[in-house]
Amino acid sequence: MTDINTSILIVGGGTFGLSTAYRLAKAGYKHITVLEKSASIPPRDSAGNDLNKIIRAEYEDPFYTDLALQAMHEWQTHPLFAPHFHQTGYLLANSPAAPEKAKLTLQKSLASISSHPSFAGQIQPIQSRADIRAVAPVFDGPMRWTGYLNRMAGYAHAASALRALYAACAALDVVTLRLGEGAASLLFDGDGDDTCVGVRTTSGSELRADRVVLTLGASVASLLPQMAGQITARAWSVGHVQLAPDEATRLRGIPVTYARDLGFFFEPDAETGLLKVCPAAAGYTNFVSAEGGLSLPPEDSDWIPPEDEERIRALLRDTLPALAGRDIVDKKLCWCADAADTEYVIDVVPGKRNLIVASGDSGHAFKMLPVVGDWVRDVLEKGVQDVVRWRWKEQSGKGEASWRVGMTMDLGDLRRE
Repeated sequence: MTDINTSILIVGGGTFGLSTAYRLAKAGYKHITVLEKSASIPPRDSAGNDLNKIIRAEYEDPFYTDLALQAMHEWQTHPLFAPHFHQTGYLLANSPAAPEKAKLTLQKSLASISSHPSFAGQIQPIQSRADIRAVAPVFDGPMRWTGYLNRMAGYAHAASALRALYAACAALDVVTLRLGEGAASLLFDGDGDDTCVGVRTTSGSELRADRVVLTLGASVASLLPQMAGQITARAWSVGHVQLAPDEATRLRGIPVTYARDLGFFFEPDAETGLLKVCPAAAGYTNFVSAEGGLSLPPEDSDWIPPEDEERIRALLRDTLPALAGRDIVDKKLCWCADAADTEYVIDVVPGKRNLIVASGDSGHAFKMLPVVGDWVRDVLEKGVQDVVRWRWKEQSGKGEASWRVGMTMDLGDLRRE
């Protein structure tokens, strides 16, 4: 159990960490510290350090549909988050060459919102090229896609939202933000070293607190190796095309566009003119331990496999063919903490007192930025996770999500140019 005078150390200043700090502060907690190894926010290695993220509520499981709708309400109404949300709509479809898995997952996505009262009148079928032209007339590629348009969805400017949340935390005198210093190891006290009392930082100092919350994303197993069995660091390629001002203006307002078998892109960034494009893939691992059981982000993630560059160009040839030959810039691998069952892990670490982990974003957590901190606070206050699916699990973290197309590859098996 905790009360508002409990000192809380949050290790990691990304999506989970900043949301937790903010929600704790708003709940009246008086002694909150965020430790982040990056010297700036968003952290360099955070999955949230991105131009934009899809905000939608399509899930095979209605449990997550309802949670996403709660988060979307905050994105639309909360003064901290609303400036960073853009309700452009979400065009989800498949090309004629899509594998059966891609078609099945789209059907499940559509079913998850079609029967939900919140989406009444918000879904438009896409069954022909004319239907696509009606919702996005600037798309001049062949695009013989089928699917639907969800008008309720859109995207958030991810990096900007995290910077705003950081600034909001910094403005609260109960939150201390320590940037440029990471956690080298956990500190334990008591019989059997089972009581966590803080961390030893990368500078060699000790930082102590009554409760420690680990929100390290894809790197969580580097500090807590026990997580390796249920969390795998997995990455997806991200690329951008630099547009001229007139090109960016022409594409402004397009829906988030996602062919399940090809990839997705967003409207151009209003400030930079960058068009973010991501190829469809099941992701990449980086198993670095001698036993091959620990995947962690590498030091250098500022590149993407050549095969993914070609996938990006294939997507553009089908949608915006004039851009298909452009240079792909600002390339990177975006790393997530991927759980085998794609469920979050927000729980007390078994056998350790005063140590909580919040992880398992599995590529579908950023949309929950406005609310995930309350889920962490709930575990802090109760000392137990009531939501069974978010409890600690002793299982392999190498599973393949039901909605992903393709097979995961390891970086060690890829060629690099």
